[in-house]
Amino acid sequence: MSDLRSPRRFLANLRIERDNAALYERLADLAGDERKQRAYRRIALAETANAAFWEAQLHAMHVEVPRHEAGIRVRVLSWFARRFGTEFVMPTVVRLEHADHVEPSVDRKELRNHFAESAPVRNARRDTRGQSGNTLRAAVLGANDGLVSNVSLVMGMAGASGNDKAVLTAGIAGLVAGACSMALGEWLSVNSSREFYQAQIAVRAERLAVAPEDGARSIAGIYRDKGLEPQVADTVAEHLSETPRAALDTLVREDLGIDPEDLGGSAYSAAISSFCMFALGAAFPVAPYLFFGGHAAMFASAAATAFALALIGIGTSLFTGRSVVFSIARQLGITAAAASITYAVGHVIGGALIG
Repeated sequence: MSDLRSPRRFLANLRIERDNAALYERLADLAGDERKQRAYRRIALAETANAAFWEAQLHAMHVEVPRHEAGIRVRVLSWFARRFGTEFVMPTVVRLEHADHVEPSVDRKELRNHFAESAPVRNARRDTRGQSGNTLRAAVLGANDGLVSNVSLVMGMAGASGNDKAVLTAGIAGLVAGACSMALGEWLSVNSSREFYQAQIAVRAERLAVAPEDGARSIAGIYRDKGLEPQVADTVAEHLSETPRAALDTLVREDLGIDPEDLGGSAYSAAISSFCMFALGAAFPVAPYLFFGGHAAMFASAAATAFALALIGIGTSLFTGRSVVFSIARQLGITAAAASITYAVGHVIGGALIG
């Protein structure tokens, strides 16, 4: 238990809350309309209050509190928000906030009282999740899939044959085939998800039409679960039920957890972005074979792959909350293992076939 109350862990919590506050302040400065600006600033104030809580804990332990400097995640996400808009990065920002940094050893009553102060901003935080979905995350993972799969293919062919043209041909074929497969899979996934949600919405719409009082009870239950008094929840549900469209929208958003105006986004946009990002990642291990030959091409391919893996490791750290060094090392380790195995298998099979 003493380790859970260690200054190191409290300092990490303080850093996370300070970074969150700084990020939402920057998002507020970049937001396009006043409503979003107000929402971001309310969240920033709540995160600042959270940081103050951990500062107080550290002061009570007579630990010096360091001056805050924005971390790499804040700078990278701010850069993306500045160029692509705040909605582009919000799914990533919200995901990062789920990192487990609240220590169970802290007095639970004190902690509940403190974080209750930020409860009014929960709806604001939900409003900031734009329709961009997981675009940034999908881009990083798509590039990672292309890179890892194609470097494994290239190294397997390099181990099986010393023919640079054969390696290049296999790499290009793997790039095209993998990118097409990813695009088709993403298109089918988005469309299947959309059809599923449409069916669920239709069922609830029919149920509201047949038994509106049942829908009112469901809405009242939702708001009671959110903490409203039973009478207040019943009143809200009654008002919403007077407009069937508003009642259906509430049930879909609160019960199913989806935005009826979005339903997963565009299948074609998802397919195109998946194709492009997979192809981009897959191009790194192949491109050196266009300019070099023999072992020089193989070493250049490995170097290009390592560089791309470092970039992907930085991107991955945005979603996992882990350190950049850890994410890069993990990417390099996994990919090196996969490439080594395929090279060895290719060498054995190639030698057997040639022999």
